[in-house]
Amino acid sequence: MKRNKRTPAAQEYFRAFYERNRLYFAVSMVGIALSLVVNLSVSWILGAVLDTIATGDLEQLRSIFWFVVGLMVFNAVLDLGYYSSRAVFIHRALEQYKSLAFRKLSAKSISAFSQENTGRYLSTLTNDVAAIETDYLENSFTLLMQVLLFIGSLAMMCWYSPLMTVLSVLLCIPSLVLAVVSGGPMAKRAKAVSDQNEGFMAQVKDLLSGFSVIKSFKAEKEAQKLFDAANHTVEDTKRRRRYFDGYVRNLSSCFGIIFQFGIFLIGAYLAIRGDITAGTVAVFANLSGYVVNGIGSIPQYWAARKAAAALVRKLAGVTEEHAGRSGGAIPAKLDGAITLEHVTFGYKPEEPVLNDLSMKLEAGKKYALVGASGSGKSTLLNLLMGAYDGYSGSIAIDGKELREVDTDSLYDVMSLIGQNVFLFDDTLYQNITMFRDFPEDKLELAVHRSGLDELIERKGESCRCGENGSGLSGGERQRVSIARCLLRETPVLLLDEATASLDNQTAFSVTDAILHLDGLTRVVVTHRLEEALLEQYDGIFVLRNGKVCEKGRFADLMERKEYFYSLYKVANG
Repeated sequence: MKRNKRTPAAQEYFRAFYERNRLYFAVSMVGIALSLVVNLSVSWILGAVLDTIATGDLEQLRSIFWFVVGLMVFNAVLDLGYYSSRAVFIHRALEQYKSLAFRKLSAKSISAFSQENTGRYLSTLTNDVAAIETDYLENSFTLLMQVLLFIGSLAMMCWYSPLMTVLSVLLCIPSLVLAVVSGGPMAKRAKAVSDQNEGFMAQVKDLLSGFSVIKSFKAEKEAQKLFDAANHTVEDTKRRRRYFDGYVRNLSSCFGIIFQFGIFLIGAYLAIRGDITAGTVAVFANLSGYVVNGIGSIPQYWAARKAAAALVRKLAGVTEEHAGRSGGAIPAKLDGAITLEHVTFGYKPEEPVLNDLSMKLEAGKKYALVGASGSGKSTLLNLLMGAYDGYSGSIAIDGKELREVDTDSLYDVMSLIGQNVFLFDDTLYQNITMFRDFPEDKLELAVHRSGLDELIERKGESCRCGENGSGLSGGERQRVSIARCLLRETPVLLLDEATASLDNQTAFSVTDAILHLDGLTRVVVTHRLEEALLEQYDGIFVLRNGKVCEKGRFADLMERKEYFYSLYKVANG
């Protein structure tokens, strides 16, 4: 497959430019065609005026004057319509393009997105979009105009004097060679700038995200070195591109001057001989500007357009990479059980985190996963959320193998409350509801069960949470996360140390409220080994070195006095 071949994913992005936008594109194209007529008419007017001066025909001059007045009015109206339609087209094209990108990005699974560097997306949706706006969308109109002017000028020149047209073409060969030779390197340099911008954006995001760590470890100098290195790399790449572009433009300008002077000298010679009129020389002088400009700019515009098109394909590849798993949809319910049989999984194949693990989680029951750190509890929940397909054995939901379930319908069955909570820089209400509408009674119940009553009473539901919840404490952020999941009412609720940042009393009350929910299957990873809570579980699975070493109800496990008994005694002094 060729590197620049449009894939189906890339074609969808290119189509997004024109979706519900073809009328404005067509109007813009008509505007360009009419502008061509205006520009060529100007050349004809210059020649006609000079020839009229030579003949002294005042009536002809008067006719030309009124023609110029009409042409100016027509051109003003034409420009107004053309630039308006072009502006609307570009506005819609970019809006739809970015909307499609975010829609594709949102379709990815949680695990797929976690494997990627978000700096890539920040770069493709900012720096690259700016390049696409200028070099692809705007340049498409400019490129077409230059091509039509080039062809129209040559045709008009040939109509006036075929001999002088041939001589003009010979004069512009150096400019043509330069344009062809420089096109490829210009596209490569544009791509290099995009790649370096991506790396710089990733580095800046990383440093800003770790600002508190940098300050607490007094690593400002080291952070500055990292920033300066990334900054130098991207700006040096831009410098090399600007240097090359300037070099090409300088040579092109020199060749253009030679071309236009050559046109004047040749035209003057032919006019003195009587082969052409002075007006024809003026026409050629004006048209030669379009020709030489076309030779110098068309390959540059085309190279820039190709480089911008490569950025579109790049975004298509990025959003298709690690795309959400496709498969069959399953009902948003759990009738039987989630069954794991001989599941082995490791982030590195040679280092399994789960090893030949089997368990059955029956619908409507509540289970605890306990064990020392690193025993595989969180990994197990991630597998249940469809985070990874690279496990051996089987994970089935009501008999349907998890690998064959599409992630979208899986998220209708399961929701996860994790330790890391993200909040938007919006109101408390919007962060709880995730910008959706819920009945008031459901919202109040979720707020109460998650322990948010006091916070809302104190701050109000319209208070701003700050960037990533900076206006709330860790426990308050965790309660918001719990309320979100309770509002969703998925049949299966997974909790990974969801109450770790809460004080003991609040953690107990929140966990107790969750355990008393009716009709839900709950799987809770916990280090809080409190008898009053553990007695409520229908089953406790004890993990050790990625295996289930014990299982049963609390009383049974305590009676055996094995590994769980030791964990409980250590946790409770």
